[in-house]
Amino acid sequence: MRLNYYPDTDSLYIDLSSKPSTESQEVSEGIVLDYDADRNLVGIDIDNASKKLELRELSLSKLPIEFQTIAA
Repeated sequence: MRLNYYPDTDSLYIDLSSKPSTESQEVSEGIVLDYDADRNLVGIDIDNASKKLELRELSLSKLPIEFQTIAA
């Protein structure tokens, strides 16, 4: 999984899979879900991310790696 923030557009893309997106669905204003050909969720695009999310801190918990907190 990768998180990509684009400050010029204030958008955050959460890349859940390396599979290409073949279909997109806006589920809320400025939030788009991307699906692959098998309708599996492969990405989440969030417009105006700094207004919708707390971007200064990222916490990972209960993943198969050590707990980490990353602050900007």
